[in-house]
Amino acid sequence: MSARREGAGSRYLYDSFDPTAARLEANERVSEERWSALEYRLKLMEATLERVERRLWLAVYGVAAFLLARGAEVLIHTITK
Repeated sequence: MSARREGAGSRYLYDSFDPTAARLEANERVSEERWSALEYRLKLMEATLERVERRLWLAVYGVAAFLLARGAEVLIHTITK
């Protein structure tokens, strides 16, 4: 009864425990989780950079609009005098 019958009982009753394989599997799972966490953080940073870039362009356009309005105001005052 020491031979393993297919489909009968737990594999842990008949197979020997291989700590090296278990350690490798655990390290692979940890690596996968770390990689997915790194990808998640990278996506968050990319989204934050996109928001900062939009705000920067809004500020640039605001300054440009202010300068154009100020130039138009000076031009109008020069013509009316």
